[in-house]
Amino acid sequence: SVRRLNGDSGMHSQPLIAVHDVEASSRWYCSLLNCRSGHGGPEYERLYWDDELILQLHHWDAHEHPYMGDPESRPYGNGVLLWFQTDDFDAVVERAGALEVEILEEPHINLNAQHRECWIRDPDGYVVVLASAHGDLG
Repeated sequence: SVRRLNGDSGMHSQPLIAVHDVEASSRWYCSLLNCRSGHGGPEYERLYWDDELILQLHHWDAHEHPYMGDPESRPYGNGVLLWFQTDDFDAVVERAGALEVEILEEPHINLNAQHRECWIRDPDGYVVVLASAHGDLG
């Protein structure tokens, strides 16, 4: 494992999802997660929590990426979950309610992980999991 001078490892995930409306998706995720836009625009967006990239949004038709997928094939992200761990679970769930999201699983306790989870769907149909920290309850 590579270590940088600041102690961070040399590897970070940078999830990217294809969406129909980058700007609307950016507003939705920023409202839900209390994160910020780091790029902006109709084709591509980078969302940050503090200085950490947490999600990239890419318009389906921009930049001709042949392996991004088929915008006509649903559901998007079959087998992939966008999982966000938060220290402020109750506030994030409250913001989800204010956004009138489709709730797949109400807030509940995951006994295996000893934390709380809420499963929702984003505007493009991706499954998003909001979770408190592993071991939060025990």
